[in-house]
Formats: sequence, structure tokens, C-alpha cells
Amino acid sequence: MNDDLVSELRRIAPVRLDEPMSRHTTFGVGGPADAYIAARSEDQLRLAFAAARQRDVPVFIFGSGSNILVGDGGIRGLVIENRNAEVIGPGRNGSGYKVRVGSGMSFSTLARRLAKAGFAGVEWACGIPGSLGGAVVTNAGAYGWSLSDVLVAARLSNDRGDLLELGRDDLDLSYRNSAFTRGSLKDAIVLSVDLRVQEGDSTRLKKRIRELDRQRRGAQPPGRNCGSVFKNPEEKPAWQCVDGASLRGHRIGNAQFSEIHSNFIQNLGGATANDVVSLIRLAQDRVRERFGVDLTPEVMFVGEFA
Repeated sequence: MNDDLVSELRRIAPVRLDEPMSRHTTFGVGGPADAYIAARSEDQLRLAFAAARQRDVPVFIFGSGSNILVGDGGIRGLVIENRNAEVIGPGRNGSGYKVRVGSGMSFSTLARRLAKAGFAGVEWACGIPGSLGGAVVTNAGAYGWSLSDVLVAARLSNDRGDLLELGRDDLDLSYRNSAFTRGSLKDAIVLSVDLRVQEGDSTRLKKRIRELDRQRRGAQPPGRNCGSVFKNPEEKPAWQCVDGASLRGHRIGNAQFSEIHSNFIQNLGGATANDVVSLIRLAQDRVRERFGVDLTPEVMFVGEFA
């Protein structure tokens, strides 16, 4: 890591060198980042990103670490943990309300906060642990809803630190995809999102969230995992594909397809990224052989793998 860059980054936020990413991901695996900072404001996020990119240093930005698998070899360049969780609003916007949310805010936390305040529209996201920035990149969703259903616009910053604002159509959102995943938005990061919400009954909204919480606890495993491993193919849900390949409960090293929900891989303690990747590849091969179905990972692979 360039000493001049490290010095500039330290003027923006505290810097850690060779930071183990296993400390920052819900999977609990991953090698070291060359340099790591936690950006607690929009300016820290924007300035750190621009400082690295102006020197052609690669940058990886993440929020909650809930949908990423970091390789055992770690991540080269700068890693920014986005903790920018500022919320402005909700305020009147035509016949409804708009809320501006920092891209580091947990989608789940936002859903619960708005429900408690009596605003409806995102209560379905109460079980999505990822950040709003990540939700834009993957068009995150649950229970038949997606971010695209409530997104008004997103504020971005490019590699020079310039501010951009893109509407929903500009972001090209579809099932678990966006202009980011398709590669048409390069060297840009999400700073905040504007969401459309409506007035609702706080008591009913909180009751709905409790119902969804009970449903999720009964269907999803606890412990260290990344949520759903595979996107659902058109033919059938991904968990049915994994079940049909006789992989429910299958273990490699200290990683295991969950007995509770077979589209989840659990870190039983001390798992490596290679253990997890081996399970993913095994499932893809078996499902393709038995059913002619290609399973696409929903989890994002980051860094260097064996």
C-alpha cells in the first residue's frame, strides 16, 4: 500500500493495515485487507474512495458484510466499511413521503425504525441485514418485494468525488441485479438513497414485523452464514435444487449446508472460504448433472481465493 495514500487516508479516518476480514463478515471467514477504514459519514466515504481511485488503487466497499464471501488470501487495495447511517425525513413528497437514508444503514434497522414511527412501505425488509448501498447493487428483496418497488433515486459519487443523482430507471434494477452488477456503472459508489413511504398504523406495522420475525426464525438457521447462497432459478427454488442433489446437511471442512434451510451454508466454527467455495461448486455441479439447472450464487465473491 502506497505510503502517500495511507497518509492521506489517515487525514480522513483511522486506518488499519492487514485487517482480518473474518472480523467484519457474517460468514466469519476471509483473509486480510491491505488497508481498512470505517467511513462514518458521507464525506469520509466519498473522499476515501476518490483518494484511492485517483492513485489507481482498487477499492472494495461493504456495509454489514452479510452477503459477501472474502477469499482466504484477503483483499488487495483499500477496503471501506460503510457506516454512514444518516436518515433525513420522512418528509412530504407529493401525495406521499420521502426519506433519504445513508447507504451504510442496515435495511432491517431502517424498516423497524420507520414502522415504529408509523411509516409503511419497507416493513417487508425487516429481515434483510445488508446495507442500503448493497441493496441498490443487488436490488435486494424479500417476500415478493424488492428495493426497486420503493426506490425514488440514489445519490452517487464517482472516482473524482463528483456527486451524481440517478433515478430508478437509470439504475436498471431487476431481480438481484442492477447497472452495478451488469458493469455499466463503473467507479461509482452509492452515498444515499431516497425511498417512497406512506403513513401507516404503527401498531399494525410492528405486529406485521413480529409475524415476519417468527416466520424467519422458523425457516432460517441461526449462527454464522451469509443468508441465501444461490439465486432462485426459474425452474424451482434453489433450496429444492440443493435438496434434490442430496446435499442438505452436507459438510466440507467446517462449512455445511444447513439442515434447516438448504440454501444456507453455515460456518460451524473455523471454516475457511475454500470450504464454502467447495460446497458451492459441489452443489452447482450436482444440480446441473441431475436437473440441467444452473445455480447462480447470490453471495458475492471478493478477494483472493485458492
